[in-house]
Amino acid sequence: MKLVFAQIDAFASRPFTGNPAAVIPLRSWLDDAVLQAIAEENNVAETAFFLPDESGTADFELRWFTPTVEVALCGHATLASGHHVLSADPSRDTVTFATRQSGVLEVRRDGAGYAVSLPAYAPDPVALPDVLAALGVESAVATLRHPRGYDLTVLDSAEAVRALTPDFRALAALGDTLNIVTAPGTDTDVISRVFAPAAGIDEDPVTGSAHAVLTPYWAARLGRDRFTAYQASRRGGHLTCTLAGDRAVLGGQCVTVIEGEMTL
Repeated sequence: MKLVFAQIDAFASRPFTGNPAAVIPLRSWLDDAVLQAIAEENNVAETAFFLPDESGTADFELRWFTPTVEVALCGHATLASGHHVLSADPSRDTVTFATRQSGVLEVRRDGAGYAVSLPAYAPDPVALPDVLAALGVESAVATLRHPRGYDLTVLDSAEAVRALTPDFRALAALGDTLNIVTAPGTDTDVISRVFAPAAGIDEDPVTGSAHAVLTPYWAARLGRDRFTAYQASRRGGHLTCTLAGDRAVLGGQCVTVIEGEMTL
């Protein structure tokens, strides 16, 4: 069996930046163990699989896998999937994806790039001493949590975010949680880094779902519904973030870096 395969750098304006996602369109779902094995073989943060949605709910059904687990929401691989569909059909302006745990997601053309609409996950304040210890942080401006598996630590400066050297083994032992650390930015309104060692990703390059949490937090703190953001991983990535009701709308570009076939 041969599968169409593309590797796309999402939230990137040039190759080798942003977050790489493998995108594989299917005609029907393969066994879950096969999907997971493909994601492990690809060894990027996420592999996205999609196929036509026969229910009529959306244009396509969409699922995402890290090298070790299936995830409930992935923003950058959704953006990459939208880029794959829309770049193949210039007559289309939008594409929708039905997901198993995060509802219907939309990717639309937006200037030179795209905008992806995700659910906005407003976090609540909570003490996170074990998370702070694993991050190597003595104190924080705030710590918050969203029950869908997101912990948010707010620091006072971009320099403090960049200087983090987490204990990934300790973070992984706390469970399969996306650990987001953020502060006011320098060149952008907001800076962040994101860690998910329990899902097989010590540091994620650019994380759409993390910005589904950051968008409502920073919109409230900044007093406006739109801001710019930078995720300060080694690859790095820029986003625009807009709070639109109960949606976090993230803007960014994509670059296709590999196209071919995978043989099973």
